[in-house]
Amino acid sequence: MRLVAYIDQDSNQEYHFITNAHHLKASEISAIYKERWQTELFFKWIKQHLKIKTFLGTSKNAVLTQIWVALCVYLLVAYLKFQSKLGRAMYQILRVLQMNLFDRRPFNELFKPPCNQHVVSPQKLLWGNL
Repeated sequence: MRLVAYIDQDSNQEYHFITNAHHLKASEISAIYKERWQTELFFKWIKQHLKIKTFLGTSKNAVLTQIWVALCVYLLVAYLKFQSKLGRAMYQILRVLQMNLFDRRPFNELFKPPCNQHVVSPQKLLWGNL
């Protein structure tokens, strides 16, 4: 085993890495870990914003497809938020859209408070006096 020390020039912080790659220079080891950290940050961002808890498939194509679909949904919701100028968080907009997936109403009406009028559902009208 080998201990490699690296000082980040931007933050002036020192990092230590343990490796068994004796054929690589210390600068190469630190560059590999820096790239790996960027990958970790990317997956953290995906988990926080795209709500991917687990991958449904294990092949490269399945994982990439799931990431692309989640990224497209994220961008569509971000675009809706931008266009509608709602003062809501993206997760709130996404939740309202999920709950009203099959309703045919304009987008902005989904966020208006419900009216206090008593509305009889069409299902109740089928059963008569309920």
